[in-house]
Amino acid sequence: MKAIERSLFSLLLRLIKMKRRGCMKVAVIGASGYVGAELISLLCAHDKISLEYLLVSENSSSADMTFSQLHPRYLGVCDLPLVCFSQSWFDENVNELDAVFFATPHEFSADWAHAFVEQGVKVFDLSGGFRLKNSEDYPTFYGFEHKNLSALAQAKYGLAEWQQEDIAHTQLVAVPGCYPTASLLSLKPITSNNYHIENSLIVVNGISGVSGAGRKASLATSFFEVSLTPYNILQHRHQPEISQEANAQVIFNPHLAPYKRGLMTTVTLQIKAGVTTSQIDKAFLSAYQDQPLVRLTGTWPKIDNVAYTPFADLHWQVDEEKQVVVVSCAIDNLLKGAASQAVQCVNVSLGLSSEYSLLDTATLGRIHE
Repeated sequence: MKAIERSLFSLLLRLIKMKRRGCMKVAVIGASGYVGAELISLLCAHDKISLEYLLVSENSSSADMTFSQLHPRYLGVCDLPLVCFSQSWFDENVNELDAVFFATPHEFSADWAHAFVEQGVKVFDLSGGFRLKNSEDYPTFYGFEHKNLSALAQAKYGLAEWQQEDIAHTQLVAVPGCYPTASLLSLKPITSNNYHIENSLIVVNGISGVSGAGRKASLATSFFEVSLTPYNILQHRHQPEISQEANAQVIFNPHLAPYKRGLMTTVTLQIKAGVTTSQIDKAFLSAYQDQPLVRLTGTWPKIDNVAYTPFADLHWQVDEEKQVVVVSCAIDNLLKGAASQAVQCVNVSLGLSSEYSLLDTATLGRIHE
């Protein structure tokens, strides 16, 4: 039996056992960071998931603390210990798990995801370790060579509103980046209908708060140093991700802003002659009218309206004379741009509606500060 066939068979057995006991047993690797913390809060509120282990790197200063000691606002919500990940931990505990979440550096998930997959454990990777399909892009945009090409070939992109079949039927879900989530929610209703002019200029301007840079202290993200500024122009790692999933080349211009959290993208693209405002409106309505976490707003979105929530707020305007569409999308970069989207992917895997547990009053209360 081939390795992939063995892993799929093992996954099937785990899913059968999981259904019998009524919940998915999971671990989070990278539990000490901002995204890890948001994810753990959401998993604790999910009645179909049993959070078993929280893992950090072997040299982490958070090792041997409890999660609530590191993040005091979760006292009584999650008091599990933060355990160092190692080969011996993997060997001892992998068979207890149904799924694992990676909120880790990209190289780590690229190195370790396949080991879980081979044991029939479903992987939800919140890093960039499996987002790009072309292995040759990793040295350029992520700074490392991808060694696990079979796992990369097996991985499926996990934009929850658009790729539910892929999410449900793969063992390795590449959860989208925060900027790509907002950009693709804006672009795909247009590009999937071929309303855009092929090979025309598509510009994505994005702006994010400093939490997008992670929890580790840095002078570059200090509030005394941060000013609204563009960065990594024409070389940002999210540019090929957006282009790949939109099936259209884009120019991506990211900006860092001096506030905690929240993200907005504004996309400008040309549409074909004869494409009407009504057609664009119908494309967005058709894509999102049954997606409760995507809100089609009557005015341009605001970050304050989505911060600390799992929602994406979208608005667009068409100029038929100039054949131009402008679309803006606002999300919380740590939630819809990472943790809550990962939970959407889990829900799809469990056969639930993607928004399951994310709209509960208790959950929304926990994700607000």
